[in-house]
Amino acid sequence: MSAGPAPASIFAVELLAELIRRGISDVVVCPGSRSQALALAAAAAEEAGAIRLHVRVDERSAAFFALGLARETGLPAPVIVTSGTAVANLAPAALEAHEGRVPFIALTADRPAALRGTRSNQTTTQFDMFGSAARLSLDVAPPTFGVDGDIGRGPAQDPGRLAARAFSAARGFPGDRPAGPVQLNLQFVEPLSGTTGFEQMIAAGFAAAGEEGATARENIAANAAAAPGSASRSDGERFQTFLPDTDGGYVHRDDALAVVVAGAGAGDEAEAFARDAGLPLLAEVVSGSRFGREAITAYATLIDDPEIGGLTERAIVFGHPTLTRQIPALLGRDDVEVIVVDPHAGDQYAPVSGARVVPSATIAADHNPRVHRRWLGVWVAADRELQRARSTVHEPDLDAARETGYKERNAYARAEVAVKREPISRELLVETVWRATWPHDRLVIAASRLVRVLDTLAPARKLTVHSNRGLAGIDGTVATAMGVAVASQVDPDPARAAGTTRVIIGDLALLHDAGSLLLSDDPEVRPRIQLVVGNDGGGTIFDNLEVAATTAPGAFTRVMRTPKAANLESLAAAYGWEYHRAATRGELERLFTAPVTGPTLVEVPIGEVASV
Repeated sequence: MSAGPAPASIFAVELLAELIRRGISDVVVCPGSRSQALALAAAAAEEAGAIRLHVRVDERSAAFFALGLARETGLPAPVIVTSGTAVANLAPAALEAHEGRVPFIALTADRPAALRGTRSNQTTTQFDMFGSAARLSLDVAPPTFGVDGDIGRGPAQDPGRLAARAFSAARGFPGDRPAGPVQLNLQFVEPLSGTTGFEQMIAAGFAAAGEEGATARENIAANAAAAPGSASRSDGERFQTFLPDTDGGYVHRDDALAVVVAGAGAGDEAEAFARDAGLPLLAEVVSGSRFGREAITAYATLIDDPEIGGLTERAIVFGHPTLTRQIPALLGRDDVEVIVVDPHAGDQYAPVSGARVVPSATIAADHNPRVHRRWLGVWVAADRELQRARSTVHEPDLDAARETGYKERNAYARAEVAVKREPISRELLVETVWRATWPHDRLVIAASRLVRVLDTLAPARKLTVHSNRGLAGIDGTVATAMGVAVASQVDPDPARAAGTTRVIIGDLALLHDAGSLLLSDDPEVRPRIQLVVGNDGGGTIFDNLEVAATTAPGAFTRVMRTPKAANLESLAAAYGWEYHRAATRGELERLFTAPVTGPTLVEVPIGEVASV
């Protein structure tokens, strides 16, 4: 071991300090030898109070945890990993970050380039692992001391410049590529770490960087709040979202029979545009836009109605819609003009070749939203009628008892008891979770069958919803939710920090990411998280696809449904999670009246008859 500081450690400290100055507040570390300088620098930064450090043993889980942190905070949480297969395990989360437009920084330690192609231990071509998905990918030569006793600071090796480029590229720019993954592949040679004699200087440097980082985060938040079209605009201000010095935006000013479509990532902008324009809002449940009087719950059903959806002439699309077949069908019609609002020059959602992609959407100053009142009214009235019909079908015995309760003593009470003992359907499960979630909570929804069920029935409510819909895969859902939960509990707003993170997830999605249930022993936030697992014993999401009707039942069950019978109570116990099982409506409702104080797994058998 070197008696003095190692070049690797000096480089790692300066790189991390510059990232912190720019606003980084969370760092995720996986143990490894080649990455030790970076990991130890992160530990020193935590000791100085400059960051929150999260240590995870599995790189794939760590990457999705970082993705969850970034989804909640809007800032990348660098993931530090060692060489070899560790880097490959980051790829699933990096691809989701690419498609989902989430800031993500991978700090991948590597052996020197001279060892590549020699079959040297733990050496492979890990540079540019994310390919074209990466916003930036740099292969950085090993840091060494020069004759002046300092590390080399050329343009390709200066840690300050590298950090600045990585942070900016990960967050993206309007008019350019959106937020996404960045890889700094950092070669290190022996000695791999060492800071002897510099500990106090490093601690002081990280403390100062932490103070600068806090100011940077305040500025980032203030700029986001002041952006045109944001939720902070005054009540009397017309909605407008735009890019400075950018032409070619869409201006809504006429009485065309238009709808606003909101997919994942649409957020407040889609709701504000629909409200100010006076148009029906067809917002997916994962969009963050499903609130306000214009939101249409049963939009998929009404799109298929020739007297409502069939009359649509124009669709203004925000975000990335993925949940239904009706939206693509609507956008693909020859008689529907499609306008996609996207401020980024690359990677736009373009559902049809004739779609007009614009960087901005504006409400004309002379536009009167009342011009659409009849059109909007038709959608709203039909939607309410469908909701009433569904409610009547859902509780027919209870509704009948309400009518006869005055004539037949205790009729209502007996019917209510029967309802409480009702087995839990998918519809009942997701609706109960949706209604139990409050604005200060977070809701994470897995890419299971349940998200599509929820999309058909969730009433308009302003909730914070997260979902990995970039690639719509089940991978990493638990880890992502854990990142959301941890980040949300340190929200600067005390009211929002007091919330609970609830997760709607199927049994296969849970088992696919079971390793992420492992709780850290680090002195970090103990997450208030409630995993609500709809257990139907396999991948029933495929039941509604054509393959279910065209394939022999045995083959379909074996390779599509893939039934599983894992003991979720034992799984929860093995990882130290509190466990509950709810088999009836009454049991499920009682669970949501009690506070969540830590990691909790709730197993909900779907369709199972409760024993009473």
